[in-house]
Amino acid sequence: MFYNWIYQFHSQIPELEVIKYISFRAGLAAITAFLITIFIGAKIIKILKKHNVSEDTTKKDSEILKDLHKDKKNVPTMGGIIILVAIIISTLMWCNIFNIYVIMVLFTTVWLGILGFFDDYIKLTRKHSSGLAGTTKLLSQCGLGLILGLVLYFHFSNINDGTSLVIPFFKGIKPDLGVFYVLLVMFFIVGMSNAVNITDGLDGLAIGCTVIAGLAFTLIAYVVGRVDFSSYLQVPYIPGSGELSIFCSALVGAGLGFMWFNCFPAQVFMGDVGSLPLGGILGLMAIIVKQELLLFFICSIFVVEALSVLLQVGIFKIYGKRVLMCAPLHHHFQFKGWLETKITIRFFIIAAIMALFSLITLKL
Repeated sequence: MFYNWIYQFHSQIPELEVIKYISFRAGLAAITAFLITIFIGAKIIKILKKHNVSEDTTKKDSEILKDLHKDKKNVPTMGGIIILVAIIISTLMWCNIFNIYVIMVLFTTVWLGILGFFDDYIKLTRKHSSGLAGTTKLLSQCGLGLILGLVLYFHFSNINDGTSLVIPFFKGIKPDLGVFYVLLVMFFIVGMSNAVNITDGLDGLAIGCTVIAGLAFTLIAYVVGRVDFSSYLQVPYIPGSGELSIFCSALVGAGLGFMWFNCFPAQVFMGDVGSLPLGGILGLMAIIVKQELLLFFICSIFVVEALSVLLQVGIFKIYGKRVLMCAPLHHHFQFKGWLETKITIRFFIIAAIMALFSLITLKL
């Protein structure tokens, strides 16, 4: 919004010419989001504490988990509001708000943010509730995925390889999914939204991995949005997607600001109001920049965490045995006696290595 207003003066004021560059605005977006998060973070945490919007660790099924997380009992939750406010404001300031991809990621942020808010609200106001009914949450996520899938299906019909599936390491193989592309979009939106939600169980874990993934998508969005870079790397050229690197930079800045309060020992948790939209954003980003399968590398921690839950539940239902001491995976390591900070840092290292590997594959 600010960018769209100020850019009209660039011809009269030569110094404003620099604002047209995506890399310049991406840097400003990251700094803006970080400062907003730091500025409003402490204030929102105070409000949450005042109204006793705190995590109830007694709702955990395991007695061991209750004991491990007993110090988190009065830590405020729903801090994801801080992240969303920072991302939205920074995006409105520095992105071209008439860009279809920017509109889509903002729409996703708001939709899943509202869904997460109601989920958290029900958990907090109903003592023994686990939040929204699973069916209600899933239908809402699928509804969003269907809307985004249909929009992208018709939009990408005019773009080369728009509805094709790009396979890492085999750039010559691009199967066109046709109308099934809509289902692919839905799968990634729903899957990633829930994957980040599952991962959000240790101080700083989910937001730290989100920042790392956000950095990777910042670079990828910039590359696929430029015809020269995309041609050189032989990846699909998506006109206008470069603006998403500004959005991703805002996500990174907001994430770093939130880590200031969420690192061990956490002063606030993001709650579903933060984890659901962050996951949806990452899923949508992979779809738009045509690196759907690369998402499994960039967001490897989220994927493994979600798979650990599916594996644990599936094996238990079939064979009556548990593969892990506790699911998701980060709790398994807690049960083995690892310190929370040790688990978090090691997961960060793996996430960073996998994100770096994903960027390398663009040249292969």
